[in-house]
Amino acid sequence: MHRLVILCLSSVTLTLGVESQLPPPCDNEIYCWGSILHQIQTAKLFNDDKYFVDMKLRAAPDVVLSAFRNLSNVHPEVPRDKLQEFLDSYFEEPGTEFATWTPPDWHEGPKFLGAIADHKLRDWAGKIHDLWKSLGRKIRIDVRDHPELYSQIYTPHPVVVPGGRFRELYYWDSYWVINGLLLSEMRCTAHGMIQNFLYLVNRYGFIPNGGRIYYERRSQPPFLTLMVESYYKATGDKEFLREALPILEKEYEFWMRNRSVSVRAHGSEHVLNRFNVEADLPRPESYTDDLELAEGLSKDQKQQLWMDLKAGAESGWDFSSRWYIQTHNHSRSNGRLGETRTSQILPVDLNALLCRNEKTLASFHRELGDGDSAVRFDQAVTRRLEAVEAVLWDAERGAWFDYSLVTQSKRFEFYPSNLAPIWAQCYSGPEFEEKAVQYLKGSGALQFPNGVPTSLNDSGQQWDYPNAWPPLQHMLIEGFSRLSSKEAKELAFDLAQRWIKTNWLAYTKYDAMFEKYDVNGDGKPGGGGEYEVQLGFGWTNGVALQLLDQYGATLTSGGRRVCSGLLLPLVISAALMIH
Repeated sequence: MHRLVILCLSSVTLTLGVESQLPPPCDNEIYCWGSILHQIQTAKLFNDDKYFVDMKLRAAPDVVLSAFRNLSNVHPEVPRDKLQEFLDSYFEEPGTEFATWTPPDWHEGPKFLGAIADHKLRDWAGKIHDLWKSLGRKIRIDVRDHPELYSQIYTPHPVVVPGGRFRELYYWDSYWVINGLLLSEMRCTAHGMIQNFLYLVNRYGFIPNGGRIYYERRSQPPFLTLMVESYYKATGDKEFLREALPILEKEYEFWMRNRSVSVRAHGSEHVLNRFNVEADLPRPESYTDDLELAEGLSKDQKQQLWMDLKAGAESGWDFSSRWYIQTHNHSRSNGRLGETRTSQILPVDLNALLCRNEKTLASFHRELGDGDSAVRFDQAVTRRLEAVEAVLWDAERGAWFDYSLVTQSKRFEFYPSNLAPIWAQCYSGPEFEEKAVQYLKGSGALQFPNGVPTSLNDSGQQWDYPNAWPPLQHMLIEGFSRLSSKEAKELAFDLAQRWIKTNWLAYTKYDAMFEKYDVNGDGKPGGGGEYEVQLGFGWTNGVALQLLDQYGATLTSGGRRVCSGLLLPLVISAALMIH
């Protein structure tokens, strides 16, 4: 069997004009590699490459492959009109894999709405609560019975999806979706989504990026343990926790075994984690983008770039100048997407998340009476803290910074992720807290009226300035709100007020929630990157509901409360950093 896969892969790489020593994005010759994918995507029959790889087959794969071979024998480069005829004959539009479904546990007026003082925000929160119904999806049984006809990965329970082009389950999005569902008292739907993720870990050993087979070689930031924590806090269901815990450990072991690297600092070896995907063909859902980006590169450079683009997708930050490592003599502000080297960067946020996972796993074992296992994870936390502080922490600047394996040095650009250890409580003493507050105040990132930008670099990528993203806002706010100082708590409230006002103004203008927002314009959605800004939107809804729950008594729709001068532009000179 292994030899057969290698032989098939060799024929694929000949078709593409590239060579591969690694597995393709998945083992499916139609959706992940091969002549059909190559010719249809490069013909650009659709505005979005994701459209084709989400289509359902009308016939068995061998029938479709045989038909295309016959067509190629007549036309080695199949004309566009013939490709369209082939598509019409053998593929159905995306979406047929889903059945109509409304979450049965949705109901009017969840309790938290009553605590929102501003009546406009309270009415808006009710409309966000309504959106769960439109984002619910149930996979048809036919996907389970005939998986060969679909790119959709079957999961046994219905899901709430992000929205727009993201018509299937996504991993890290779902953490904020589940928290929102729990506030909406939709425990059954939240429980089913978590069960789907546990099912995926049992099937793959990890959770794919999303619910499509073309995501099978990459994951996303591992939030499953925190999903289980949220559900357990809401329900106290100890039996569920007991059943989930071995699977959570299995996922943790995947990240430690497959996504870790040893680094030497201050005379000691430390193990930290990174994003790293060993599949060196173009992403099927962004096929032509990857081909065009690699034009003019050598074979080895193409393969490395395609692996690092997948690693960027695994990070969730797809894409950002954060992942650029230059091979030319120019500043990062002039960097290019083709210089993405995600696998060569140790990210602060991933390591902070794994630190929080280790703490949470220790607490789960203690809750279930397994002291020995709890100690094992306590020791993992100790090792993680030592590694994070030795490699990523910078005492002079007062924050944590990504580390380049290429230059063996920290990368000092501003990103909200530089403060992820505050959210994760992954630091060893109170002195880190005050330094982190002062770092954020002095960073220049607080001068924008509509949220904290993802960076201060206007690269044209969507995970950069001027875009602000819901999960990053929430991690900052949650982290600073937990600190003991009044200044940190006021800063958290101010950030919450800015974000809620931005979301609310956009909703009043467009009657929609967006995946990201522009920090400069009241109610302006974000942009840039590989696709148009998407509506929906799962994690935006979840974050908004959490902030309205936490601060509902004091948030207003009309503006920000003045908090110790924090609303003034703090570092005007930061404007120079943006261009």
